[in-house]
Amino acid sequence: MSDVHDRISASFDAQGLMSTLGAQLALVEEGEVQIALPFSKGLSQQHGYVHAGAITSVVDSACGYAALTMAPHGYEVVTAEFKINFMRPAIGDRFVAIGKVISAGKLLTVCAGEVHAYSGATVKVIAAMQATIVNVHR
Repeated sequence: MSDVHDRISASFDAQGLMSTLGAQLALVEEGEVQIALPFSKGLSQQHGYVHAGAITSVVDSACGYAALTMAPHGYEVVTAEFKINFMRPAIGDRFVAIGKVISAGKLLTVCAGEVHAYSGATVKVIAAMQATIVNVHR
């Protein structure tokens, strides 16, 4: 494994929320991170869809970790702001949040995120995010 993958894995494993949600790292590359989330009734809202809070959490983390792959040595990242659009209900067997770096600066990184819902062979984009991530010195 690469240093970047090890760094992201160690940070991801230290997050209590991702563990609570049942999320797992699916891909780590420079400038892109994917996080998989299996459907769980425990994450559903009153209509049986996965709750927007769970979807937002995994795509925010995917964007943050994508930014961390580009952060200078000795820095961590935190989210400064994000905007999310939900385009359809979170219905599926599993979900994949994809975070990609659009622009990495010295202090700020702008990322785009998408969440894909998988139901058998059908894949639909259910949410889109734009996030601003801040590099903070350890």
